[in-house]
Amino acid sequence: MGTEQEKNNEVPIMRSQSRNYGKIVSLLLSLWFIAVLAASQLLLFKDGRVPAGLTALLAIIVFVIWSAVSPGFRRFILSVDARTLTFLQAWRVAGFVWIVSAAYGILPADFALPAGWGDLAVGLTAPLAATYLVQHERRWGFIAWHMFGILDLTMAVTLAVLASPRLHLIGNGLTTTQLTVLPLSVIPTFAVPLVIIFHIICIAQWWQTSPARSPRTAFQN
Repeated sequence: MGTEQEKNNEVPIMRSQSRNYGKIVSLLLSLWFIAVLAASQLLLFKDGRVPAGLTALLAIIVFVIWSAVSPGFRRFILSVDARTLTFLQAWRVAGFVWIVSAAYGILPADFALPAGWGDLAVGLTAPLAATYLVQHERRWGFIAWHMFGILDLTMAVTLAVLASPRLHLIGNGLTTTQLTVLPLSVIPTFAVPLVIIFHIICIAQWWQTSPARSPRTAFQN
């Protein structure tokens, strides 16, 4: 009886913690976005004073470390609806911008075409993954889809670095300089690491989820 009472008392505490973490995360996302805009405006990414790739990687590292050392934060991020996070990947249909950029010679085709078609594939299938693959009996397909989403972004980032002005190993004379200035600089420094984090959360939720357990509570014990 006492144990049941303790569990009931924990519920409002956990809800309060979740709201607090929600506010903190919203604040941090806002500050991150503002910092990216400011750095882009000051051309810090373009002149290499602040490497765009390092900025993106740092955000992911901070997320992983925070979720590893803070049980409260881990409970919060793993209580977010996996369907919602998956459906949000539909915005990646905007990847057609890369294809158009390649056609007009704004970005090197060696980067833009693989990145564009990969983003379109993820974006167009996101609603299907969010409604069909999210079901328990299809969880391995769900995980595989999210892994593909991460691999697509990893491939795009790698090609962007190879076509950067500093390396310029691919591109046939064109570079990815446009990715270091506004408005495109927001994509590699903010949008890409954010959606990678979404992928990681969804994979973590479902990796240890069995049909008898809810993906929203799999990591809350």
